Amino acid sequence: MNILHLRYAVEVERTRSISKAAENLFMNQSNLSRSIRELEQSLGITLFKRTSKGMIPTTQGEDFLRHAKRIIAEIDEVEALYKNGGDGKVRFSVSVPRASYISAAFADFAAELPDGPAEVYYKETNSLRAINNLLESNYRLGIIRFQTTFESYFKAMLHEKDLQSEPIADYACRLLIRADDPLARRGEIAISDLADYTEIGNPDHYVPSLPFTDVIKAETSEVVTRRIYVYERASQFDILSKVPRTFMWVSSIPADLLEKYGLCQLPCAEGERVYRDLLIYRKGYHFTPLDRRFIQLVQAHKTVLDLRESK
Repeated sequence: MNILHLRYAVEVERTRSISKAAENLFMNQSNLSRSIRELEQSLGITLFKRTSKGMIPTTQGEDFLRHAKRIIAEIDEVEALYKNGGDGKVRFSVSVPRASYISAAFADFAAELPDGPAEVYYKETNSLRAINNLLESNYRLGIIRFQTTFESYFKAMLHEKDLQSEPIADYACRLLIRADDPLARRGEIAISDLADYTEIGNPDHYVPSLPFTDVIKAETSEVVTRRIYVYERASQFDILSKVPRTFMWVSSIPADLLEKYGLCQLPCAEGERVYRDLLIYRKGYHFTPLDRRFIQLVQAHKTVLDLRESK
């Protein structure tokens, strides 16, 4: 087995076709088939099964390909770093939930980047895509978000995918509404107060092994019947600031953003759900100084928000 065998198998999985993979790899189809058979023989397992949908990995094949992609990504990273003496380029990549305190930390992080060539990726997405970005797209870090009641599902998935994790923050949902909304002047808000309001929601919910309908049920209230689902965080704030009788459930929002959009955040005891933000990374990965600085800034921003809310 060599690195070419790994690349061959990954391409077959990607295209689901020996012929298409051979074309993309600029090699003869029979030679590719022979290489896959040799790889299977050396491993003692069957990697693929032929179906009406093409070449589909077996259970053992899925496990092997997950490791193969990781190895290829690490080799590509080393080659890019040291080929021709290294290009001296700063590299950083992270997938995160749509969280204002994290984006504020990233803004500070970006302001501190050293002079010279840089290649930085900051992707706001859901937990499944953050995990897949680590496994398949060579992202170095990820932060995933989930209700603490679902922690066992995520821990099982991370273990299966051979990923490590560290807690970043726990928080109870806060109600985000316009500062001039009548509810903003109340000392206490009940879920029933929101019955005639429109919720601005994030449609990107995901919990491993749970049907989407069950996840949505856990993330929403039956009292609210009007919802607008928006993927992009700035658009969510725009709608909240411009459309009366709208609200959103959020983690802590920095004060400058609340002021910019004319919003306020309030506790709502009946609606509080506890969430956890978890840092994830590949097993055996060693943090770079940039990685550590980003994590430090994220934790610092969360601490500042916690202190503000405790006053």
